[in-house]
Amino acid sequence: MKIRIEQLNPTIGDIAGNRDLISDALRRAESAQIDLLILPEMVVTGYPPLDLLENSFFRDVCYDSNQKIISQTRKTALLFGTITPNESGPGRKMFNSALLAKQGKLVATTHKTLLPTYDVFDDFRYFEPNKEFSCLELDGVKLGVTICEDIWYNQNEVQYHTYQTDPARILSEKGADLIINISASPYTKSKHENRMEMLLNHARKLKLPVLYSNQAGAHTDILFDGDSMAVSAGAEVIANTEPFGPARTDVIFQPETGDLKPAKDGSLYPFPAKGSERQFKAIQSGLKDYLEKTGITNKVILGLSGGIDSAIVCVIAAETLGAENVKAITMPGKFSSKGSVTDSQKLAKNLGIELLELPIQSIFDTFEETLNPVFKGTGFGVAEENLQSRIRGTLLMAYANKFGHFLLPTGNKSEYAVGYATLYGDMNGALGIIGDLYKTEVYDLARWLNETYYGKEILPETIITKAPSAELRPDQKDSDSLPEYEVLDNILYRYIELQEDPKQIVSAGYQPDVVMKVLRLVDYNEFKRYQAAPILKLSSKSFGIGRRWPIVQRWTTNHKV
Repeated sequence: MKIRIEQLNPTIGDIAGNRDLISDALRRAESAQIDLLILPEMVVTGYPPLDLLENSFFRDVCYDSNQKIISQTRKTALLFGTITPNESGPGRKMFNSALLAKQGKLVATTHKTLLPTYDVFDDFRYFEPNKEFSCLELDGVKLGVTICEDIWYNQNEVQYHTYQTDPARILSEKGADLIINISASPYTKSKHENRMEMLLNHARKLKLPVLYSNQAGAHTDILFDGDSMAVSAGAEVIANTEPFGPARTDVIFQPETGDLKPAKDGSLYPFPAKGSERQFKAIQSGLKDYLEKTGITNKVILGLSGGIDSAIVCVIAAETLGAENVKAITMPGKFSSKGSVTDSQKLAKNLGIELLELPIQSIFDTFEETLNPVFKGTGFGVAEENLQSRIRGTLLMAYANKFGHFLLPTGNKSEYAVGYATLYGDMNGALGIIGDLYKTEVYDLARWLNETYYGKEILPETIITKAPSAELRPDQKDSDSLPEYEVLDNILYRYIELQEDPKQIVSAGYQPDVVMKVLRLVDYNEFKRYQAAPILKLSSKSFGIGRRWPIVQRWTTNHKV
């Protein structure tokens, strides 16, 4: 049996467009004399469609599309993910399903059993779980078909749920000749290793081949790396796909012996190295798909301050969209260092992007004059600092509106975590592409770009080595009011990703007063993050829909170490 594992990049809600992607894949498979084509979870709708699933018209269009896809099948059997109606009466209105079709007819159907309801997942909000297990039979071969979470049985990167049911094992006991998993499993910086070990474990313990097809591309803030693969019964990856985009790989399965081999040599692709290279490719995928799938524009604008964060955002934008589609504005004020302009100029020249300069001091002076009757007698403080940021944010929004550009905010995870970002100022923008990178990770990425990606100094070394500063008051440095970033980022990682409590963090060697200050800053500034642009999710726990934290609460402030 010649099997093709293909990962597609669907668009949520573009049912006709997604059907065209499926039809094209099916035609290619027919031309290549493929016996079985495997496509990802919910490829008809794109994943996650969220509350679109509550719209009855949306569901009906999906059901109609299922029939059209089935009718297009010929000799090549097609296994694809979609939604199907729950016609039993009680329960939720639909299933998350896998349909097997051939020769214009539906051969078999199965549904997702384990419904994740944690982090960014909300499957139990919409879907009725599967309760009956059987293999899908194709030309005498028993296919043990599972859907995403079904195969992650108690082996997740972070184990929020402990499941009693192991769908892959049950299907093995029912005589499956191989296990198939169709997925829409999001990217995180360590997901590849976790995913591979999970699939190898299944092959090892079940002594069966495992075929895995995962969605590629990005949907708003959630990234999908694809990373589809075929694992032999001997727990060896024998074929895989290139990540972060549409791709496919073909394998030959011998039902009589259970042997699985690649259809051709050279079927193994290296996954991007863990760290900066992987994060860079993931962010590029997120930015590119956001602009292409929304159809807003391919032109972006950002503020270039001469600091490391805006420099990294600028580089990523230029490398993803082309220098001709990126514009930057430097907006010096009274407290800006000379390097804020000259370093920005060097970077813009190195990248070949257009840099505009709009000084803000005269605007700031006008604001101060206007506010003087109510501010008179008070000292220079946070209001005046934030006013500078809000002037810059207003200028950037004005340019974006006037010329139809997409504004990119430049905040990192460390800043967003402790509130070192200004609402309606530098937080203005539509998509936070480095908002899930800690400051230390931003520095790592800068060094990797110069040393490995470019092999020369594109980001000026002065940007990388200068002390971080918002430059909103005289001689300001981030370290005036925050721990050094190596310390801060480790505390934040333990609190946000590992979800450790204050005592656990202190026991790791951090000062109690520093820990409590940082944690209180994180919790106090939740109101800002509720109003922030969506942030591309790169870690196991990012700010956004996967981290639901109350704004009004006194848990941290009342907690003593």
